[in-house]
Amino acid sequence: MQTDLLALQHISAFSHGEEGGNPAGVLVGDVMLPDAQMQSIAADLGYSETVYAVPLADKDGYRVRYFSPENEVPFCGHATIALGAVLAQQHGRKTHQLELNETVISVESWLENGQLQAALQSPQTKSAGLEDEVKAELLGLLGLNESDLDFRIPPARIHGGADHLVLALSDRAKLAGMAYDLEAMKHFMLTLGLVTIMLVHVRGLQEFDVRNAFASAGVFEDPATGAAAAAFSGYLRDIGWAHGGEIRIVQGEDMGAKSLISAEIPAEAGSSIRIAGSARRMI
Repeated sequence: MQTDLLALQHISAFSHGEEGGNPAGVLVGDVMLPDAQMQSIAADLGYSETVYAVPLADKDGYRVRYFSPENEVPFCGHATIALGAVLAQQHGRKTHQLELNETVISVESWLENGQLQAALQSPQTKSAGLEDEVKAELLGLLGLNESDLDFRIPPARIHGGADHLVLALSDRAKLAGMAYDLEAMKHFMLTLGLVTIMLVHVRGLQEFDVRNAFASAGVFEDPATGAAAAAFSGYLRDIGWAHGGEIRIVQGEDMGAKSLISAEIPAEAGSSIRIAGSARRMI
């Protein structure tokens, strides 16, 4: 294996068959590139994230880093699924250990009826209530009011390898109409150390429509966000939501890139969430 741009693969993760999903660049090589070069490649590609992986010298697994067009992020779910899809092409069905900047996770990947599949085990999850002043500022940025919220899922800070905020909206049309000023939201998110803002509409106890603002990376919207899905799943567990051990998320539909994410939620508080989905080669 050589670390060069010819090895760069374009994979859409959490795809809906051969459509939709969230594009990621995947570069698996022998050595990790310099930070500036990884950032430059990610910026040139313009995908929400590009993932870089190199085999670990002393164990079976990979050292992994993720870059958005503007910065490095600690964990990215859809890029991990995309990496799994590439590894499935190279190794068949296998579970791979992945050493991230701050934790260790795994991804299992395989081919099923001609479709690339992958499932990651997220970092541990945690959540906390959202301060009134932060909630008020966020609602203002989104042009929303308290009356637009579905308080069955209270506003919260959620974490599953990266930090996010979640707001549940009572009206599906409000979700479809998500709008905000990119620079103002970017400043808000970077000040709070957030990766995405997750807006949710409850389709059913186990089904949710989702949009994720990704202004922190200079991207208006992320069509599929595995890290936020893991954090949200952990939050549902924290609040005692009747999830039945699994949920399904439809994301990206409002931007013409329908994506499907499934999550398995064990009972133990804070424990890893299994996030799974299909993937497709783009080029």
